[in-house]
Amino acid sequence: MASQDWVDKDFYAILGIAKDASDADIKKAYRKLARQHHPDTNSGNSASEKKFKDISEAYSVLSDPEERQQYDAIRAMGGGARFAPGGAGAGNGGFEDMFGGLFTGNTGRHSGGFNPSAGGIPPEFADLFGGGFGQPGFQRTPQKGADRSASTSISFSGSIRGTTIGLREPSGEVIDVRVPAGIKDGQKVRVRGKGQPGPAGNGDLVVSVAVKPHEFYTRDGDNLRVHVPVTFPEAALGADIEVPTIDGEKVRVRVPAGTPSGRTLRVKGKGVKTSKGTGDLLVTIDVAVPKNLNKEAEAAVKAFADATAGADVREGLAAKARL
Repeated sequence: MASQDWVDKDFYAILGIAKDASDADIKKAYRKLARQHHPDTNSGNSASEKKFKDISEAYSVLSDPEERQQYDAIRAMGGGARFAPGGAGAGNGGFEDMFGGLFTGNTGRHSGGFNPSAGGIPPEFADLFGGGFGQPGFQRTPQKGADRSASTSISFSGSIRGTTIGLREPSGEVIDVRVPAGIKDGQKVRVRGKGQPGPAGNGDLVVSVAVKPHEFYTRDGDNLRVHVPVTFPEAALGADIEVPTIDGEKVRVRVPAGTPSGRTLRVKGKGVKTSKGTGDLLVTIDVAVPKNLNKEAEAAVKAFADATAGADVREGLAAKARL
């Protein structure tokens, strides 16, 4: 509701902003001034208390698009708008008559239920000062106790499937920590109510989880990577090979003919399962070169070399190497 204050007070000047200030500018100015003049930090300072009420009133009006528009219209009329006793205007039909009864009373109370003249604070800023405003004396909301931190390590398998670990307290109490399936190295698990005690209850225990490396698998996001050796004939001629998966099964993977060492083949849906989905299994092919050849194998390799003598696998290498 509007009041005589809307005519007499320059809310833009109170907040130190321009008349075309954006909503963000209004909010930023209010935050700064509210911190500076809040009663909790200026106990017994009547000037700051009055300033806080003024800036709260200014924000309550200018942050509401409809009330800001009404306020700007009233201010544009200058000093011609005045309230007469009982809310009826004098000489020009009264303030209410001019606006068709849109405004009533002269309490300066915000239509949304926020009364800046009473020293209140908008709900969206209550967290700036610890909450609890609107109660007599600006009492702070009781706070929970502080969080505690701990760390642990789990197996790679435990990170994929999920596991439960026990953390022993100095008192001897064992706290069960449920590690969800799909957790990544370095992620944290929160155990509610196992932190420091406080007026509003205990804080939490925050456990940082390290994942031990696996001999065969490595993790890439929600994908799993593996390196699988194949023989030269398998790589050259193509082959179907079996690759073990994290769930203990085996999946058949087709190696195309002419596959070079280092090529990665993708197996859909055989990676890490999380609440967001399942990754893939990325199989990197390593062409194995035998260290010891018997006479028959050596003769076969020489025959192959003779048969492919015309091929130059290093053709154009020198040109690529030029700086």
